[in-house]
Amino acid sequence: MKYGGTSVQDDVAILRSIEAILRQKDRNPVVVLSAMAGATNGLLKIADLAHRGDIEGAKAISAKLREHHIAVAGKLLSGQRQAKAEEFINECFCQISNIIQGLFLLGECSARTNDAIASFGERMSSFIFAETLVEKGLPGVLVDSRELVKTDSNFTQAVVNQDASFPLIRDRITPLLNEGKIPVLQGFIGSTADGISTTIGRGGSDFSASLVGAALDAEDIQIWTDVPGILTADPRIVDKVFKIKAISFAEASELAYFGAKVLHPSTLLPAVERNIPVHVCNSMKIDQAGTFISAQSIPSRTAIKSIACKKGITIVNIHSTRMLLAHGFLRRIFEAFEKHETVVDVVSTSEVNVSLTIDSTQKLDAILADLKIFADVEIETDSAVICAVGDNVRSTPGIAGRIFGAIDNINVRMISQGASRINVTFLVRGARMEEVVRRLHDEFFASPDPELFEPC
Repeated sequence: MKYGGTSVQDDVAILRSIEAILRQKDRNPVVVLSAMAGATNGLLKIADLAHRGDIEGAKAISAKLREHHIAVAGKLLSGQRQAKAEEFINECFCQISNIIQGLFLLGECSARTNDAIASFGERMSSFIFAETLVEKGLPGVLVDSRELVKTDSNFTQAVVNQDASFPLIRDRITPLLNEGKIPVLQGFIGSTADGISTTIGRGGSDFSASLVGAALDAEDIQIWTDVPGILTADPRIVDKVFKIKAISFAEASELAYFGAKVLHPSTLLPAVERNIPVHVCNSMKIDQAGTFISAQSIPSRTAIKSIACKKGITIVNIHSTRMLLAHGFLRRIFEAFEKHETVVDVVSTSEVNVSLTIDSTQKLDAILADLKIFADVEIETDSAVICAVGDNVRSTPGIAGRIFGAIDNINVRMISQGASRINVTFLVRGARMEEVVRRLHDEFFASPDPELFEPC
């Protein structure tokens, strides 16, 4: 059972999350937690201000975060447990104060230091949560994820070594479950082989939960968040969205990758490999069923299950007449992106032209320098990717016609369908993204299949 930041943001949210755990106590739950809502952003802001010389600004944010954690603990705990929590929180902020001073003196902040300061959010939320379980008469026990989740040293985006981590998780957690305990772990954080704290990327708590579930061969992986489940579109864009009752791993993965915020893009991989179902549940309304994700393809009379979108996409157009009928053109292109460790999302090709998209421009200048050795390159910024996902796309004639008919007066840049049998992906200007999503939603969800969709 993984709880996101809004699910542990204050005493009310924590008590509601514990109620959900209590209802499933006989299923041997393992709890994985994010930091309290806003804590990670606050901690990273502290690091940024401190190394830029604004030590007073950093201290002000630190004091506010400390006050919030102390207040939440005070509302949930009493006696020795409250005193113990306050001591732990004060010790965390003492260490944070030392980091602030070091960053101020050095005038720089490394990725390793960012990970060190970011880790405090999960460490404090999990401590308060585990103590609250005990306060309520439940056998909660705190486990340090950094001792179990082993990663490389690519700080802020560390890669988990599953071969090393899985035995550690099993050996530590299984005996606790056999004793009837409720283990409470931190999401998002791990450590190198040398014990140095790392983070596995923003949103990584979902992935942490999936890793723990896979290592323990869990019956079910539950992602508790502040939305009803996976929706037919972003509710900030479309007023009348629907919750999807069930969806396949393949469809959910496509949605996560192309912008759906409910799941971290990597979340489902360990679950898919072991065929463990995933539930997306609403921690604000614990009585309501969420979205069930499994390997099984779910039939529906509605051809499209959901529409994902993502702004800030850069299109790289590569042209070289010198490569006409020459082999190795694509290899040289992708070698440039591999060399500079940049992920390519969507690709469209012809004999001497290749268009592709990236959502990180951090190393774009270096990539362009390598590409211009053998090709002409143009860049288009401020694009948006739209992804219409549904298992029935593969077997329903006319889907592409309906999609592009609904947006017939909007310029479409790139189109990709053949690469995946369950989605149609294309790009438009960023300023038109919301309009496109609303038009497509009107087209496909005017009367959705009630067996699979329900109003939010």
